[in-house]
Order: sequence, then C-alpha cells, then structure tokens
Amino acid sequence: MAKQFFANVKSVLSGDTLVLTSQNNPSAERIFSLAFVTGPHLKREGDEPFAFQSRDYLRSLVVGKVVQCTILYTIPTSGRDYGVAQLKDGTQLPDELVKTGWLKVREDAGRKEESEEVLQRLETLRSLETSAKGDGKGLWEGVGGIIEVQNDINSLDINQWKGKTVDGIVERVLSGDRLLMRLKLSDKKHLQVMTLVAGIRTPTTERVNQSTGQTQPAEEFGNEARSYVEQRLLQRDVKVEIVGTSPQGQLIASILHPRGSIAEFLLADGLARCNDFHSTMLGSKMASLRAAEKKAQGAKLRLHKDHVAKADGGSSSDMIVSKIQGADAIFVRTKNGAEKRINLSSVRGPRSNDPAEAPFRDEAKEYLRKKLIGKHVKVSIDGHRPASDDFEARDVATVTEKGKNINLMLVQDGWCSVIRHRKDDTDRAPNYDELLAAQEKAKEELKGMWSGKASKAKTYVDVSESVQKAKIQLSTLSRQKKVPAVVDFCKAGSRFTILIPREGVKLTMVLAGVRAPRAPRLPQEKGEPFGQEALELANRRCNQRDCEIDVHDIDKVGGFIGDLYINRESFAKILVEEGLASVHQYSAEKAGNANELLAAEQRAKEGRKGLWQDWDPSQEEGDEEETAEVEPTKDAAPADKRARDYREVVVTNIDSNGKLKIQEIGKGTSALEILMNEFKKFHIDPKNNKPLGNAPKTGEFVAAKFSADGQWYRARVRSNDRTAKVAEVVYIDYGNTEKIPWSSLRALDQPQFTTQKLKAQATDAVLSFIQLPTAPDYFSDALNYIAEATDGRSLVASFDFVDTKEGLSYITLFDEKSGAGGSSTFTDSINKDVVASGHALVPKKLKAWERGSASAEVLKKLREVESQAKADRLGMWEYGDITED
Repeated sequence: MAKQFFANVKSVLSGDTLVLTSQNNPSAERIFSLAFVTGPHLKREGDEPFAFQSRDYLRSLVVGKVVQCTILYTIPTSGRDYGVAQLKDGTQLPDELVKTGWLKVREDAGRKEESEEVLQRLETLRSLETSAKGDGKGLWEGVGGIIEVQNDINSLDINQWKGKTVDGIVERVLSGDRLLMRLKLSDKKHLQVMTLVAGIRTPTTERVNQSTGQTQPAEEFGNEARSYVEQRLLQRDVKVEIVGTSPQGQLIASILHPRGSIAEFLLADGLARCNDFHSTMLGSKMASLRAAEKKAQGAKLRLHKDHVAKADGGSSSDMIVSKIQGADAIFVRTKNGAEKRINLSSVRGPRSNDPAEAPFRDEAKEYLRKKLIGKHVKVSIDGHRPASDDFEARDVATVTEKGKNINLMLVQDGWCSVIRHRKDDTDRAPNYDELLAAQEKAKEELKGMWSGKASKAKTYVDVSESVQKAKIQLSTLSRQKKVPAVVDFCKAGSRFTILIPREGVKLTMVLAGVRAPRAPRLPQEKGEPFGQEALELANRRCNQRDCEIDVHDIDKVGGFIGDLYINRESFAKILVEEGLASVHQYSAEKAGNANELLAAEQRAKEGRKGLWQDWDPSQEEGDEEETAEVEPTKDAAPADKRARDYREVVVTNIDSNGKLKIQEIGKGTSALEILMNEFKKFHIDPKNNKPLGNAPKTGEFVAAKFSADGQWYRARVRSNDRTAKVAEVVYIDYGNTEKIPWSSLRALDQPQFTTQKLKAQATDAVLSFIQLPTAPDYFSDALNYIAEATDGRSLVASFDFVDTKEGLSYITLFDEKSGAGGSSTFTDSINKDVVASGHALVPKKLKAWERGSASAEVLKKLREVESQAKADRLGMWEYGDITED
C-alpha cells in the first residue's frame, strides 16, 4: 500500500519538485518529486524555456501550505520519493500543472507499471496533456518563455532604480538580514543578487569558513533570525524598495511583505538591531524601525534580554548659556544659579588632533557663541557620563533655542560631525537619524569644515603684548566710539581680554574709574573681600558676550583703560551698583563718567551691598584709592616678585618620553593658519610636484604628506631607513611623528614657508613640580591620563619657567573654565590632578627655579594630595609606597 504523510511546503525547486518540512520538526527537510511528469528546470548556466513560469505556477499554489503526499515509488540510488500530492482545497498535483500546460507527462511513464490504478492515473494525465496542448497552454505555447537572468549587481544602474519599488521573490535566506533575491525588472529580464535588508543587522548564522573548512558557530539568536525570515518570506512574493548599495557592492533594500516590512517584525521581536550605517539611505523611514527596536528593548526580548532602560529622568529644563567651551560643549546656568557643563548629544566639534578639522575649531566655536551665549535654552538630557579618574560627571543633551535644535543646526551647517555610537550606547540624541542625514547633506553641499577651503576664522594680534604695540593701537582706538567687540575672557571683576574683529586685534582692558577687589589665586590666599563675587558677576554678565568699548588710555603694562558696554549698559556702573567695585574719583573724572559711577556707588552704599555692607554714613571720608592705571601692575605681581605668565594653549601631541607639544593660541597660530592656506594651494599646483633631488638628511626640513588626510605639512627628518627608503619625520607645527616613504617628501626651500618666515609652532613643555613614574606600565597610564585631560580642551598655561638652553617650558595647565589668569589656583590645575590620581609624584630633588618662596605652598599642596593618593593606593601606589625602597 502506498505510504501517505502530511508536510509543509517550504519551497519549490521546479515545476515538478517540492522541498517539504515536517509538521512536528521544521528543521527536518525532504525533497519530493511529482510522479510520471517532468518540467523545465532553472539552471545556473541558464534557465530552460518556461522554467521560471512553470516553477512559479507551482510556487504560488503550494508554498507555505500543508499538502498530503502519497509516495508511489522511490529511486534506490538517490533515495528521492516520487508520488502525488493534494492540497486541503482538493487540488491534485501533478494533475493541476498538466492541465494548465506547465508539466509534461514523461514518455516512459507506465511502461513497467502493471497496477490498474497507476494506468488509470496515466490515462487521466495524458488526457489533460492533450487538452492543454490543443489549447496552446503553458509550455505548449511554443514561443517565448525565455527570461534573461543576470547575477551581477553591476548590470543594474543603481541611480536609475534607487527609490523605486520592484516585485521580487526571496530565493534563499542566508541570515536574518541577508537574502538572495530575484528582482523582476521586466517580463523578460530578472536580476538575482545578494540583498541586505535595509536598516537592520541580525546575528550571524552558522557557516563554514571556505579557506579553512572550519565551521564557525552561529551568534546567539542568529539561526533563530534566519528561521524567522524563512518561515515568512522564503519564495514569497514581496515588494523590494531599492535604497542603495553597501561599500562592498551589495544591494540594500527594504523588503515589504503584504503584512509589512520584515525589518520591523525582526526588530519588534528582538531578533535584530538597527543599523546606523543605513540611516542616511532610509531617511524618515528609519523612525519606524527605531520605534520597533525600542519596543523590543522595553520588553527585553532576545537580543535585548540584558538591556538596561535609560532612566526617564531625562529631564528637560530651561537654562541660560553662560559659556561656550567648544563647538560641542557649553556651560549653562540653572534657575538657582548653579553652573554645569553640558555636552551636545551625538555631535562632535572639529578635532584638534585632525589637521583637516583643527583649523575650523575657532570658527565652529564662534558660530555656536553667536547662536547661544546668554540665551535662554531648553536642555533635554539624553544621557549621563559618570565621573571617573578625577573627571567630573557630565550630561549629554539636546539643546533647543526658540524651538530650533542647536545640535542639528551645527551639523547642518558643517560645524560638527556626528558620533558613531556603539550599538549598545543609548546615550544618544533622539533625532540621531536626522543628524546623520544632515551630515551627509552638509558634506554634499560642502558646508563648514567639509568645504575643502581654508577656514575663515579671524586671527588676532595681541596688542597688549607690549607697551609699544599698545601705544600704536591706542591712536586708532581712541578716535573711535563704541567699537564693536567680544569679551573673550574675564580675568578679574574689572579686567578682561577683548577681541575686536574688525581690527583683528586682542587686548587686555581695565575698566576706567573703578577698582574691583582682587580675587584669590590660591586656596591659601584670602584675596580681597568680594573679589571672587566681582569675578563671578563679570563672568555671568560679560564672558563671551558681544560688547562695545570706548578706549581712553593705556596703563604701564600695555592694558587699555576704558569703558565696557554690555547691551549698551556700562558694566563699570553695574559693578559699582552691586557693591563689587569702588569709584576712583580722579580716574572717573578723567574718563568722564564720574557722575554716573558716583550715583551708582551711593545707591550701593544705601543698599548696604557688597563692599558697603558695614557702611556708616557718619564715618564717610574720601579715602584715596589706587588708580586704575596702577591696578594691573599690582594684580600681576605675586609675593615672590616673579610675574605670572598666563597664555592660552592647546596640547597637540604627547611624545613617548612624556614631553608635551603645545601651540600658543593667538600668536603664531593665526600666522600658521595663513601660512597653511598658502602651503595647501602651493602643493595642489601640479607644477610644484617635485620630489626630493637627493636622499633626505637627518635634521633637514621638508614638506611631508600626512598619511591620515593626504595633505602637506612642514616637517623635519628625524631618522632615515635608506634600504626601505623610508624616513621618520616630526611635523614641526603639531608635534606628531610618523614614518613615510621618501616619495611623500618634497623640499621645503620656498622662502615663504621656511622656519625663518614662521618658527615651528609645536614647542616642548613638561608639567611643573611633578615627576612621572619610570615603570613602563605606570608611565603609560600617566601619559594616557594626561592625554584624556588635555585632548580637545581649551587650556590656559602658566609658564613657570622657560629653559631657553634646552628649549623646554615648565608649565602649570588649567582648564579654561577655571578662570586662569584671574582667579585660578594650583588646586584647579591638571598638574595637581595627575598627582592626586597616582600617576605622578613630587620630586625629592628640586630644580633651582622650583625652590623659590612662591613654590613652597604649591609643593606643600602637592605633597598633601600625593599622600592621599598613597593612602588610597591609586595608580603607581597600588602596591604601596615605591619610594621607600
């Protein structure tokens, strides 16, 4: 008796052959062929006529359905079963396909059969075949039936088809996100290629490494994802929406089943993650995929079983922007007056260690300053970076001003790039996909730092650098009224660094007619009463704000004496009115603002504010005050008479020996930008493409092509490998080194580019008062710590001592936010932080310049934090005090 069984149809190989799976065990497969008939076959070298049509008719009838199969005979050599099948609706196979002309009855069918039942079935089949042949159905049509099938994606004009939807069939499922698709480009032309499901990435499946023959196990849920897609899509009709190609040349497309996008189903069931690299191709359609993924994360399904939901404390609050740290970091002030740092979510400003981006740092910062400084903004917290290694905790947030998303605007205008987050990093902007799309558009439109042109950032000459320069500039500024400017830095309550864009100058300004108390510089210093409050008010009201200035005179050290107006209001009057400065009668009368200032001072006295909290009208006497001209000199002189030398710097590199490479901002850097613009133009010109005439010599200055960006920079040859024709060079304006072939070197003999025209901008420096460990592991940890503390930060350096013989500066570094030069103390310094974290120690043998009286308090503080680091077993002290040996 013929054996019967029920099975699910997984797929169809041809019009006469089915792939079946067990109803109880879907992984168990068997091939079942229809008896007594034959049909055309699909072949790699080319399909037989009508092969696709024959298979497609059977596919549309049976795939995904349950059939009842009857085995009539089995071929012993192959073990393949032959028989007939019946669908639940009664449709008989192969009768239905013979009837419609898609199968032929085999000529040898029935020759060896003696069963009356079999002969009767053959007679029925031949009758159906005769009828189909007479009607010219299916294969019997006789003409056509050939479909051109191409397997090369290069045969498809992707730009023509991008964004279009075509009909397709899933021929094979390699993994949850990789399918072999047959695209029906037309009735006579099909394309069969590997296709990536747009917007998602699923775990890999088990596969055999072709080179080694070893089986690589599947990632968790990889095989489950593939089975999930097979059950729903294999050999189903789908819509294929083409979105682009991958860097490897594979087609990327959205696969749409009548019930919806397979990508969304995989994400919602926790079998896939969103693929950020497809975001720009999908645009707004990525939002539904993110929503599906978020749903699975909330339910902790499969891939997200260990997902930790982001706290809904993602608060949104109104704040005031008090300082622009960089293009991607700001300081904001809350309603209660507290100040905190905010990093903009998912965006990053131009990087200082990237020669292509670094020139745009100031321009990007200025863009953000104009947009935000002093403005009311809404800050929506997207995540939190916990404090670690003495770095303060900070929030990442989306900032909006009057409904405009500032993060997005920075990317749209090309002043920030988008951070590529880890797949499990949830501390990202909610409009991350929009940011990625904006970045691509900014690159296409050559905006901001993507322009390929030189930065338009203003370069400023410091005219307060010397009295001679100040006198020259005074003659120009004193003839102008209400000169537009920007407060770059608040050094004290009445002392500022001012930028004047239209003049291209930077100057130190002292408010005329007033004297503000001095703020403490070190914790041990008491400073003058209300000195710190005066500086804080100046920072709140003036720092980085647009302003106007009137200049009257200069002081003995090159400071400019005059009036500063914020929103057309005299800041000197504000200081006096708040009781945070007193009026100097003579200076005020000379400046012509005595009446205004004296009236403000009287109001402060009557209100018992600040300096006048204990004011007694009966004891009113006009004590003589120090003049504004003298103030800068006294403020600048510490107890040991050694003048403090504060300069804004950026750390461009850290050598393997621990030396820092620094650039001083505002002096040579402005000239460097101008030089590099000309340098770039010079080397772009093909006529200047002249290799070195001879082998480079150690110590020789050359033009070198930086491997990271392909641009040319000034460099010096450090060493040579004449066999390999490779030289190790140091880039003299940035401090980093690399080994490059001689072919990437050119002569640096043009007068306009030599070091005589502009000296090397990267200078050597070491941190004062500290000694790095000698053990390799601890030394490496120390370098990493210093790198993290300085990378991408605006810093102020106190040049404690300059060894001209060795060409080495000993510096104390401050983060710019500490207010270096005005109220900074050694407690705020990075030097102290390195010791406190156990990455450096206080040297026992001091250099001659370190033994001065001014160094005593610094060394005392350092030894205190060193003792604490030892007690806490931090860094090099993890196994005890190594100095006891």
